[in-house]
Amino acid sequence: METIIGILAGVFTSVSMLPQLIKVLKEKDVENLSPYMIAILVTGVSLWVIYGMILQEWPIILSNAFSVLVNITLLTCYFFFKKT
Repeated sequence: METIIGILAGVFTSVSMLPQLIKVLKEKDVENLSPYMIAILVTGVSLWVIYGMILQEWPIILSNAFSVLVNITLLTCYFFFKKT
């Protein structure tokens, strides 16, 4: 049961930023995004990936690696679409 809870938690956490990323890609508007928040989040989920690797726990590794990918993409979009 704890494995199922862990997997569900990982899925919900890792896809939580997808709606924001999709909105940014559609509208090309990043005015309301905080690059600092995204950078802190990337740091945190990257540390979760490392933690998962230490424990050899694939649900932790995969869900947080996906989250890193989504958030790095969002951060890249911020710098690409921001108005100077």
